[in-house]
Amino acid sequence: MKKMQIFAVMFFANLSIALCISDGLLPNGNFERGPRPSQMKGSKVTDPHAIPYWETEGFVEYIKLGQKQGDMALVVPEGASAVRLGDEALIKTKLNVTKGMFYSVSFTAGRTCGQEEKLRISASAKEWGILPIQTVYSSNGWDSYSWAFIAESQLIELAIHNPGTEKDPACGPLIDSVAIKALSPPPRPRGNMLKNGNFEEGPYIFPKTSWGALIPPNIEDKNSPLPGWIIESLKAVKYVDSDHFSVPEGKRAIELVAGRESVIVQIVRTVVGKTYDLSFLVGDAKDGCEGSMLVEATAGKHSVQVAYESKGKGGFTRERGTLRFKADLPRTRIRFLSSFYHMKSDSTGSLCGPVIDDVRLVSVRGVRK
Repeated sequence: MKKMQIFAVMFFANLSIALCISDGLLPNGNFERGPRPSQMKGSKVTDPHAIPYWETEGFVEYIKLGQKQGDMALVVPEGASAVRLGDEALIKTKLNVTKGMFYSVSFTAGRTCGQEEKLRISASAKEWGILPIQTVYSSNGWDSYSWAFIAESQLIELAIHNPGTEKDPACGPLIDSVAIKALSPPPRPRGNMLKNGNFEEGPYIFPKTSWGALIPPNIEDKNSPLPGWIIESLKAVKYVDSDHFSVPEGKRAIELVAGRESVIVQIVRTVVGKTYDLSFLVGDAKDGCEGSMLVEATAGKHSVQVAYESKGKGGFTRERGTLRFKADLPRTRIRFLSSFYHMKSDSTGSLCGPVIDDVRLVSVRGVRK
């Protein structure tokens, strides 16, 4: 009887780990609830189940605000605690989700050692990605990243893994504030051939942060945290919100933060020989990004450049940038990039760039070859 009671307690304890989730921070997603002193050796976590709702593998450290590594103070992006993943270390948690549903994961990471650090994030054996974190885009020393997946089953295991680039097993990135958001595949709205042209559907942005969410490079349309769009570039683009930035229209927009290395693309069906108008807004995010900005928009072989003089205090072009073109192919690539590289005026060397928003593509009736 006693064995049955113990089994029942263990069974329901395991069930409680795989919680049903809603949009926002995961259970103990900010790691504010940490190990007991008996479950640690220095800052190293010695019990794989010491952090509530999470399981650890390898050399994982529990870092507190103000903790130092030699003369260097380790950053804690939010709250009082974070975790650091040594070489080949990982953290994981089990979640109950809706099978077949599309989700995005957002988390904050800071680099502490290597110059080419990467993170592997996964939700199943088939749903995984490698996110480069060597480029720091914010002036704080850390960034929030996003990644998306389709749930292959009702129960998933979300894992963040440091593949390892350092010989020191204790050296690796800091992880803080892990959140999730269900994404709806955006339809093409009436009067616009593009999906999610206003960028309103996208990854979770942490409400108490001021640095937006990065969408990593080389992200395809089918698993993009920015539904409808491909990140076709070597560097990330930044997803910004109107609570913390200047946004030309609605609540969300895209900041092209790495010049010609920040590129977004959408492929749309067109009729060869038919005429179309591509239009969009250009502005700045009110994040201290100043100077002469130039956004290049292309539709197949056709292109236009739209200039914007930024004072870094918010605003956007009075007139919409417009490109009229005749389709050369049955599928046309709509592509945006920043012609110039920009850095914030706060002397931090942080990358920034123009904001684009409210992108529309419409056919022009009665105009053909």
